[in-house]
Amino acid sequence: MELQDMLIAELEHEVALTEKFLKRIPKDKLEWRPHPKSMSLKQLGSHLAEIPSWVTGTMVQDEMSMDDYKPPINESVEEMVKNLKSSAEEAKKSLKVPNSEFDKHWKMIQGGKTVMEMPKYQVLRGMVLNQLPHHRAQLGVCLRLLDQSVPATYGPSADEQQ
Repeated sequence: MELQDMLIAELEHEVALTEKFLKRIPKDKLEWRPHPKSMSLKQLGSHLAEIPSWVTGTMVQDEMSMDDYKPPINESVEEMVKNLKSSAEEAKKSLKVPNSEFDKHWKMIQGGKTVMEMPKYQVLRGMVLNQLPHHRAQLGVCLRLLDQSVPATYGPSADEQQ
C-alpha cells in the first residue's frame, strides 16, 4: 500500500470529524474563551481550519521559517468550514507522491535556528495530523462549557448516546 493512500484516508476522516465540531460553534460566541490564556473560539476554529494547509506546506517545501508566521483568522463558522474543506483538498493533492518523497527531511526554523528536523512522514504523522484531534478536543471542552452538544468522534459522545 502506498503511504499516500493511508495518509489521505486519515486526513479525510479527521477533516470530516473536525467539520462536525466547527459547525457546533455558537455564532454568537466567537470571541468567547474559557480562560484569558486560551484561544477564543474564533482563533481555535480558524486554527483547526488551517491545519490541513500544513500538510501541503510540509510536502511542497523542505523548510519553514516561523519568524513571520501569523495564524489566519476566519470571521465566521461558515468561513472556517469553507477553509477547512479547501485546505484539505489541496492537502490531498500534495500527498499524491511516491513513497520516497515522505523520506525527505523537513525542518522548522525560528530566529535562524532549526527548531526541529525530521522526515516528512514523521512531520505529517507526529506534528500535523495529530494537531486535528488535539485541538478538536479543546473545542469539545469549550462546547461542553457553553452547554453545546459535543459530536461523536471515535465512538458516541454523551450527547449522542442512543
